[in-house]
Amino acid sequence: MWSIASSITRYSIPEEIEEGSVVANLATDLGLDARNLAKRKVKLDYINSKKYLDINKETGELYVVEKIDREYLCPAKTSSSCFLKMDVIIENPIRIFNIELEIIDINDNAPQFRRDIINLDISESATPGERFSLTNAVDADVGENSIKTYHLSESSEFTIDIQTGSDGTKYVDLVLNGTLDRERQAVHNLILTAVDGGIPARSGTASVVVQVLDTNDNMPQFDRQVYSVDLIENALTGTLVMQLNATDLDEGTNAKIIYSYTLYTSEKTQEKFSLDPDTGEIKVKGGIDFEEVKSFEMYIEARDMGTTPLAGHCKVLVFVTDLNDNYPEITVKSFANKVKENVAIGTVIAVISVSDRDSGDNGKVALSLHNQGPLPFALNKSSEEHFALLVTEPLDRETASSYNIRLQVKDSGSPPLTDNETITLEILDVNDNAPQFPQSFYTIHLPENNEPGALLSSLSAFDPDLNENQYLVYFIMEKEIANTSMSMLFSINPENGNLYALRTFDYEREKEFLFHIEARDSGIPPLSSNVTVQIIILDQNDNAPLIVSPWHAKGSVIEEVIPRSTDKGHLVTKVIALDADSMQNSRITYQFLQITDTTLFSLDQYNGEIRTTRMFSYRDPRHQRLVVIAKDNGEPPRSATVTIKISTVEKVVTELTETTEVPLEYDIFTDLNLYLLIGLGSVSFLLLITVFVIIVLKCQKPKPTMATAPNRNSIISQRSSTIADSTLISSDAYWYSLFLAETRKGKIVVRQPLPNGAGYFVSSIPRSTALTETSESRASTLQESSSDLP
Repeated sequence: MWSIASSITRYSIPEEIEEGSVVANLATDLGLDARNLAKRKVKLDYINSKKYLDINKETGELYVVEKIDREYLCPAKTSSSCFLKMDVIIENPIRIFNIELEIIDINDNAPQFRRDIINLDISESATPGERFSLTNAVDADVGENSIKTYHLSESSEFTIDIQTGSDGTKYVDLVLNGTLDRERQAVHNLILTAVDGGIPARSGTASVVVQVLDTNDNMPQFDRQVYSVDLIENALTGTLVMQLNATDLDEGTNAKIIYSYTLYTSEKTQEKFSLDPDTGEIKVKGGIDFEEVKSFEMYIEARDMGTTPLAGHCKVLVFVTDLNDNYPEITVKSFANKVKENVAIGTVIAVISVSDRDSGDNGKVALSLHNQGPLPFALNKSSEEHFALLVTEPLDRETASSYNIRLQVKDSGSPPLTDNETITLEILDVNDNAPQFPQSFYTIHLPENNEPGALLSSLSAFDPDLNENQYLVYFIMEKEIANTSMSMLFSINPENGNLYALRTFDYEREKEFLFHIEARDSGIPPLSSNVTVQIIILDQNDNAPLIVSPWHAKGSVIEEVIPRSTDKGHLVTKVIALDADSMQNSRITYQFLQITDTTLFSLDQYNGEIRTTRMFSYRDPRHQRLVVIAKDNGEPPRSATVTIKISTVEKVVTELTETTEVPLEYDIFTDLNLYLLIGLGSVSFLLLITVFVIIVLKCQKPKPTMATAPNRNSIISQRSSTIADSTLISSDAYWYSLFLAETRKGKIVVRQPLPNGAGYFVSSIPRSTALTETSESRASTLQESSSDLP
């Protein structure tokens, strides 16, 4: 008789429990008498595994006989539970008990990747956001002890995204954050770490090696855009002219470069030179003749072999140089190797011939002496190929007991070829030498406003004698200019010849000085020589322009009144400035510094004329303010300004023609009574002239088609000394300045004296109308008004 238990008895033990550990007391748990177990036959029947447990038959205890590995026992991870199932069979009578022993997992396994290195190839053209699958890590543990998350080492280009599958498995993708540049970084080494959820947590790592694949994003580059190379004519076929070297930052076929001529390279050039498409070598292909072509231009393209090829370009300039392959020769025909130092000047000491087998300029030769320092010899050319070596200065044995005369012959080729020959001449002693300056005339340029004591130049003479005969003393030979001695203006160091300026000079007062400096040796009797020195004072831009027309007191504003009906191109006023400097420093240009309305007035930058550029409209303000700057061309430039206030009226009080308008002259006197008297007389004089001019104008009958435009100057504006169309009472300086300015514009400038020597009328008349009736009538009016003046 036997029975089977109707229920399952379950126990739980941790994984890797130690051997001999008691799991449970079956006698107690199953309700058996432990004393009877020893008499009864008890055994364990394992259903799904080998024998891990056994029963102590005397006590009924279930104990561990072999260490249990949960991952080995339950390799499949379909469930988080792992059971060890067994039957306890007891005989006499037979009873069967079902027992399930749950093995509790512990975190005894770290995550592991199937491969230690994960290699990825990613194109550098990949766009941000692209994902790349990575190999997952595995963890033999289950539940919380399995893989919980992944971590990626710090990277600005990559991050990871973790996904969880339906079975709880963690999957990881590599995500591109930014753009890749293979040329900047070709390989990215990353560390991927898998971490489980155990306590303490365990982790495993794998190296992620991202190889950036190249795309053709870089064009070939030459190190220069233009290459220049010289090539001798008649170069042999195959001669290397130059080797081009373009570089491409890509790799593989994207970096392989093919060189070729572009369509801009002439066929004739391609016939003369070959271009290796692979190496970029340019070699001579045909005959190169300087007389035929002196230079070649080659336009080269370097193209890579990418799917979408890119190209770079350069230009090669080849300059052909004439071939000069024969050296000139020197032949000494005769030579007297010993002469006395008092030998007569002009004595021939050697006859020399020269020759060159080349032709043209390459065969033209010149013989010259190439000795350092003074050399008392000269070459006299007696024919194309023969020269005589002459004594040109007294010889001095004390200075040089012998001379190594170096002859050099040079042809006119390019580059020139030379030959040298040295002959040695022994000097036999006699006596006598005087000091010598390197130059007979010195021109020294000295900028004005110099600092007193400035070093001007070093005027050193040379005396080839010895001892006291070569000790020189320098001094200025006295000369007076305007009752001033030269020694008051300049000083020379008696020992070394250094010349100094003793005071500051002004170009506007003194422009040059001419005097002599003497060098005297200490011999007995002393010998001397002198040199002429010219000091030229250079102008500096130390004078600002002075505005002389329209005249105005310093700081005052010029006021002009013109009718609002003035036509376009009407001359408002003319600014004239003078500069005391010279050349560029006195060349003056005019500009608006401030202007109320830039569309209303124009200023000629060269003659200073201010004209209207359009007619006035009802919207234009009645008052316009112009600030004109007159700037010279010095460095740095200097300038002066004048402010002109222009008022517009509906109709001027008095209309005058351009040739009869007379401005007021301003003279400044120190005596107040005389000033008042002259002022009163001037006003009366001007009033009489004005009345007389008005009467003359009323009597004239102008042509109907040539109506006189309203003049810009009224009685109010005359106080500013501004004259319409360049008419003014002028001094000689003003007259000359106006003459130059108006003549350049093609006008005729007329100057006539005022009565009693009070000044001049200066008028500019267009050349095209100089002989018309209108011009004649204006001239007659001027003459009449001048003759009637008191």
